[in-house]
Amino acid sequence: MGIVILLIAVLTAIVFAWLSKQRLTAKPWLEEGAIGEFPGTGASEVPAAKLGLGVLVAVIAALFALFLSAYAMRMQFPDWGALPKPALLWVNTGILILSSAGLQWARNAADRDDMDGVVVGMAAGGVAALTFIVAQLVAWQQLAAAGYFVATSPASAFFYLLTAVHGLHLLGGMVALGRTGSQLWRGLPLEKVRASVELCAIYWHFLLLVWFVLFTLLLLT
Repeated sequence: MGIVILLIAVLTAIVFAWLSKQRLTAKPWLEEGAIGEFPGTGASEVPAAKLGLGVLVAVIAALFALFLSAYAMRMQFPDWGALPKPALLWVNTGILILSSAGLQWARNAADRDDMDGVVVGMAAGGVAALTFIVAQLVAWQQLAAAGYFVATSPASAFFYLLTAVHGLHLLGGMVALGRTGSQLWRGLPLEKVRASVELCAIYWHFLLLVWFVLFTLLLLT
């Protein structure tokens, strides 16, 4: 129980630290004067897309915090049972790290106005993300082959639930990644898609962080 509370606290703290860094917690309505006269308020400093991503990240973090809280409470019951952890999860973690690194590569290349680097980084990140999802399905098959299904025990049900919800959020990110990639394919100038590349990278790093929390929880409990 203490481990789960600690993981929730760490995830929440990191999300709010990022929000604070983006000045999404500023209160420009407390200032007097026109918007834009007070750069310290953040009223005109945060693009709408980044603000939207910040809200989305906060909502997803709250969702997983609720899941982890339910996990912590349910595992106290005697029918929890043991669940083997597929060794493939370690490989999947490495794949997701590579995916996040690919998006960061694209983000850095966009800052350097390196179009080729952006394309390579996004392609590598997307392929690695798709590989991660397929490998997660293989991990599910391994558990099923060992006789662990959704209805086998509360532990197996939570495993399938947590990994499925994380995978769905990753698939949602791939939709945004695909839209950005299509814009590049149509020949849009880099300055038109630089913000989208940055937001994709931030979202991928967040999902990597969520996976670290989930993976640690599954290993320790």
